[in-house]
Amino acid sequence: MLQEPDEKSLDITVIIPVLNEIDTIEPLHQRLRESLENLDKTYELIFVDDGSTDGTFQKLRNIYEKDDKTKIFQFRRNFGKAEALSIGFKMAKGDIIITMDGDLQDDPQEIPRFLKKIEDGFDVVSGWKKTRLDPLSKRLPSKLFNKVLRIFFKIHIHDFNCGFKAYRKDVVKSINIYGELHRYIPVLASAKGFSVGELSVKHHPREFGSSKYGASRLLKGLFDLFTILLLTRFKKRPLHLFGYIGSGFTGIAIIILCYLSLLWLLGKGPIGTRPLMWLGILLLILGVQLFSTGILGELLVGLSHDNYETNSISTILSHGSERDKRQK
Repeated sequence: MLQEPDEKSLDITVIIPVLNEIDTIEPLHQRLRESLENLDKTYELIFVDDGSTDGTFQKLRNIYEKDDKTKIFQFRRNFGKAEALSIGFKMAKGDIIITMDGDLQDDPQEIPRFLKKIEDGFDVVSGWKKTRLDPLSKRLPSKLFNKVLRIFFKIHIHDFNCGFKAYRKDVVKSINIYGELHRYIPVLASAKGFSVGELSVKHHPREFGSSKYGASRLLKGLFDLFTILLLTRFKKRPLHLFGYIGSGFTGIAIIILCYLSLLWLLGKGPIGTRPLMWLGILLLILGVQLFSTGILGELLVGLSHDNYETNSISTILSHGSERDKRQK
């Protein structure tokens, strides 16, 4: 079982999830060392091998044996980027955590600019690949995804998908990511009251290997969007989400059933055998079920209302507490 790191902290932790990147590991490690050594700060590198099958782990082991600032974690199989980041976040000792991809498309020379942005007061800084050197088949879905997130969550950054990000330690220790939720970290952080900024970064074309994401992530992204809506905007008021959707279905059902009733009153023939009749009944039942689900969600929220999220509190200033009185 993994143990939390000890109290001794570092200035920077860089987390790099990798999957079958045997050709990029060594040059990436070298570029990271060159960039970080110039900062005069303490740091560590955490590589998480997400079940590679091409010899990536052996390359990482060779690096580990020569560099005492490098840590390696290996999954038995591919669990996904969110799980890899979760392990990195849990074991990170840095006050500032940088995440980046292991394919050499992110430039380690950008790290000082991320640190400067954090020093300016942001809790999360998301990279923006303003000039993105990827195929059109990746750029178009990404633009649509980013546009939808900006509309839903009112967070004005251009590239939620970019893996090159910087965080204060408090951010990564207070959020829980799983599945495909790593794309929504700025949303989760913003929902907890952390400030989110953006930084335009260089983006290099992929020289080795191939992309690990296909068209299937679009459908996954749609499901995850619904999850994030529940975890953020509607976490304390689930009836609003299920009620909106249920009301829409119920409204359509009422229109359909009223229309069919009018036809029956006008003598336009039987309506019980019409497919439209069954559609109206189905939508009505579905609407009532969704509304009921929202009611149950509200009951659960009410029962757990006393369990305050103390990790959302940044500062406590209190005069006259019992402890202060005892000390006096």
